[in-house]
Amino acid sequence: MKSKTFLIARFVFVTLVAAYGFAQSRVDSTQVSAPANGAPRSPTPAVAEHHNAPGPDLILGSGDLVEVNLYGMPDFKTDVRINSAGEISVPLLGTVAVGGLSVAKAETVIAQQLKQKGLFNDPHITIFVKDYATQGITVLGEVQKPGIYPLLGPRSLSDVISTAGGTTPKAGREVVITHRNDTQHPLRVPIPSGGADSAENNTAIRPGDTVVVSRAGIVYVVGDVHLPGGFVMENGKDLTVLQAIALAQGTNPNAALNSARLIRKTPEGPQEIPLSLKKILSAKAPDMPLQADDIVFVPGSAGKSAAKRGAEAILNMATGMAIWRIP
Repeated sequence: MKSKTFLIARFVFVTLVAAYGFAQSRVDSTQVSAPANGAPRSPTPAVAEHHNAPGPDLILGSGDLVEVNLYGMPDFKTDVRINSAGEISVPLLGTVAVGGLSVAKAETVIAQQLKQKGLFNDPHITIFVKDYATQGITVLGEVQKPGIYPLLGPRSLSDVISTAGGTTPKAGREVVITHRNDTQHPLRVPIPSGGADSAENNTAIRPGDTVVVSRAGIVYVVGDVHLPGGFVMENGKDLTVLQAIALAQGTNPNAALNSARLIRKTPEGPQEIPLSLKKILSAKAPDMPLQADDIVFVPGSAGKSAAKRGAEAILNMATGMAIWRIP
């Protein structure tokens, strides 16, 4: 009777070992063999999807919520949040340090520890990050509410800008994106406008990235013009004096064209440059290119005192002017 019981127990043990070995061999069989030409083999769709979703180079940190799985062992699955020391509690192992590791590296560390303890011959560990609690996205530059936003997982560029309240009237047309895992190669892309090229420019932003919305150059036209204000310069495109006057819808009839001045900011302070606006308008003098933050001041002939205003007064006049973006 005892020998019969021993044989039954031995049969059950051999069956369980064979079943687990078969499950592990199924995992190995799903891998695609490398082509004959030596090209690197592609991961299986399941593995590729798992790593592409959170990004294989994202670093795990304290507060992140992760799901740890062992293929073929559903009872092993556990959801655990990384503690302040960068550690998680894993079944059969206890405490494992994963803080500062990528998802792929953390999977390898847990699998190696299971193998070193003789618990499994070839364990296949997968980690899914459910909550990036500490890896926010930094949004700076010309946005309404710059700061750090704790977005969960990857987001599109337009989503990130919207989260920061959208762009300001002084925003440029470009965004500089610095990925956390490649800080030496920032990426410059146009701001998604919702047009046909919006999908191409709507770059994926991942936790840890930094987004900086550039500031467009602005030229101010003040004084005796129809529409005084600031006019946004398109990125990479300069404005001339005539173009700026045209954007201001021209001068008024009483404008003193011969007394116009250009106020330009320099390291030494504001610099006044006389403008022969009457000659420029009649093509008797060359049009002058403008720089960002230049102020074109057109005084009115009726008020001669206005023509005597200093550069500082003209700068104060330009402050608070409406900003116009011409499509």
